[in-house]
Amino acid sequence: MTVNQATHHTNRDTRCARLDFAKASPDVSDENLRAVWKAAGGCGAFEFVLPPGLGSSINSASEFVEEMLLFGELCADSGLAMAIISQIWTIQSPLIRFASQELQDSYLSRLLSGELIGAFALTEPTAGSDALSLQTTAEHNRAGYILNGQKAFVGMGPVCDFAIVFAQTAPEKGRWGLSAFVVRADDEGFLRADRQEKVGLNSVPMGQLEFRDCWVPEARRIGREGAGATILQATLDWERCFILTAQVGAMRRQLNECTEHAVSRKQFGRSISEFQSVSNRLADMRVRLETCELMLARAAQLYDTGQPLTQFAAMANLHISEAFLSSSMDAMRTLGGRGYLQSSNSGTDVNDALGGVIYSGTSDIQREIIARMELGKSSQPKNGGD
Repeated sequence: MTVNQATHHTNRDTRCARLDFAKASPDVSDENLRAVWKAAGGCGAFEFVLPPGLGSSINSASEFVEEMLLFGELCADSGLAMAIISQIWTIQSPLIRFASQELQDSYLSRLLSGELIGAFALTEPTAGSDALSLQTTAEHNRAGYILNGQKAFVGMGPVCDFAIVFAQTAPEKGRWGLSAFVVRADDEGFLRADRQEKVGLNSVPMGQLEFRDCWVPEARRIGREGAGATILQATLDWERCFILTAQVGAMRRQLNECTEHAVSRKQFGRSISEFQSVSNRLADMRVRLETCELMLARAAQLYDTGQPLTQFAAMANLHISEAFLSSSMDAMRTLGGRGYLQSSNSGTDVNDALGGVIYSGTSDIQREIIARMELGKSSQPKNGGD
């Protein structure tokens, strides 16, 4: 067997293991979260968009989208799928792109195996998408930094082994005064609050983090001091492009289930699919699915070719989050009483979809980004103009 053949077989086996894991859709609880996370690592669920020599050979965003669409279609737990994708893009990717080799060596292999759980700590009680108003500070001290502040609504916060934390190192420098750090859960002064109960995405524990004179060595700063805004913008772009990929896979599942139900369900002597109110919903669900898949494909193309992402990332996040919420509601309406049962995924999908229009920046924020960048284009002088 050649090296290429061996690699092909390895990738095929890994893909089969990932899809088997997705189909099993293990119920996630506080008691078994670690075991589920390690099982995800064991089947290669985190092995995407990696540098050569580390993990699988799936190094393009286009392949990631293809794989995670299928994963999301098969996995009934959107929260688990979102948590996996979040680790890929908000934890692993910034470490790969910006961290020192020492930090990468310390964390990446254990992230891929599921041994470690990371958290992305940006939002604060009084600050969210406005990163320059963050209040968490990092004061240089003894070849390191002393962190003080709070982070709010942190996914995986209550269970994380470490967090990527954004803090002000020189507030007077504006965007150049923000820095990023790897802060470990066993660092003195790192406090994790209890889990906050949410409406949906229950497989993603969420809570507050607090730093009280928490000392972090310089070696765990990501990139140079003052590079935090650059790291943050890149990470938010990646997250906004791809965090909802599995939910688009879930939209495939919704459409298939609703179509089968509409054809088989009889009322007034005919299939309910023959009623225009029902068939219109199916048409809308199909259009949303198609446009979301196209947006993911375009986002992946932009990423893979190194093109700017910020405006399109906001468009993708806005469109996909709103589409998943609308299609989840349409699925509930189409399935009727069956969709309202606990045994159905419909109610869970609706609750999970509500988080999508908030996560990674609300729909209002995404519209602000899109409009601001569009208006910025129109204000630029045209060639040959006055």
